[in-house]
Amino acid sequence: MYAVFTSGGKQYKASEGDVLRVEKLDAEKGATLEIDQVLMVGEGADVRIGAPTVEGGKVTAEVVDHGRGDKIRIIKFKRRKHHMKQMGHRQYYTEIKITGIEG
Repeated sequence: MYAVFTSGGKQYKASEGDVLRVEKLDAEKGATLEIDQVLMVGEGADVRIGAPTVEGGKVTAEVVDHGRGDKIRIIKFKRRKHHMKQMGHRQYYTEIKITGIEG
């Protein structure tokens, strides 16, 4: 069984046992989360699609770790103007392990 859910403005497809990196969540390491923004739940030909969410759909997950992603380099360059600007960004993330899907 798999589910499509939203977290942090992004959509993720996951099944039980998957480990995902989602946008940073305020939860302690080892805590259990319940995500109720489930858009679709399915298994084979039996698929339920919500409008906008599936009623009674829930994904439970355990927080594995918090961290920061790889640095993304941003370079702005204007030719013939002797202008160059460099910046960098590292996005915070929360690593979760999917422990259960209901729907």
